[in-house]
Amino acid sequence: MNYFVEGLPGSGKSTLVRKILEKHPDYNAVMEGDYSPVELAWCARMPEASYAQVLEKWKDLQDQIIAKAHKEGEYWIVCYTQIMSEDRAFYREMEQFEIYNGRISFEDYRDIVLTRYRNWRSDGNIFECSLFQNAVEDLILFRDMSDDEILNFYLAVRDALEGKEFEIYYVETTDISENLNAIRKERVDHEGNELWFPMMMEFFINAPYAKKRSLRNIEDLIAHFEHRQALEKRTCREIFGNKTTILRSKMYDL
Repeated sequence: MNYFVEGLPGSGKSTLVRKILEKHPDYNAVMEGDYSPVELAWCARMPEASYAQVLEKWKDLQDQIIAKAHKEGEYWIVCYTQIMSEDRAFYREMEQFEIYNGRISFEDYRDIVLTRYRNWRSDGNIFECSLFQNAVEDLILFRDMSDDEILNFYLAVRDALEGKEFEIYYVETTDISENLNAIRKERVDHEGNELWFPMMMEFFINAPYAKKRSLRNIEDLIAHFEHRQALEKRTCREIFGNKTTILRSKMYDL
């Protein structure tokens, strides 16, 4: 069996992954930013020429880059957020090779995602945020797709996963506003300055979906998360059916 652990930021996904891993210590936990057979969050997907240029340009990081690079056909997958550098320009450059946030055409994006799901062969995995979070944010915020269009995308995902053994644990946030406030207090630097929330707001208000609708405040972000959670739960029910268990955040017994 494989497990997909899904939910909004701060819902307790990482905690649930840890609990499942304690129950099944022989399983492999795949977190955001790890090299994953099914997803590419926080990873650069680079053609050979671009990969060679990056190695040449960032010679002081070469050993780290090579250690976090994986060859897939004509492309290199680089888990660049796991590379340590004080130069933020490195991360900005690598970010441009991600497949999310409207950086590539929908046709190319769809083909990459579905191909990875079809080609996935390993078992005994616990995947964090590998089914919904990054994909749904891309489809809503950067491609402005309707709920029905997104459901159709996940019909194709379900077909690509045909024959794979998996269950989805969706951690439902019951109070999104309270949950956001908790994250804001938790994710701070050693001086108490907020780290996550300013980046989340900048990401949100600069997305085409938000710009088109003049969405700029925390109430708009909460409304977006409410819509996203409702859509993801609907996808669980209508597309994945009995492969899904919905758990209320911090109120479940594993």
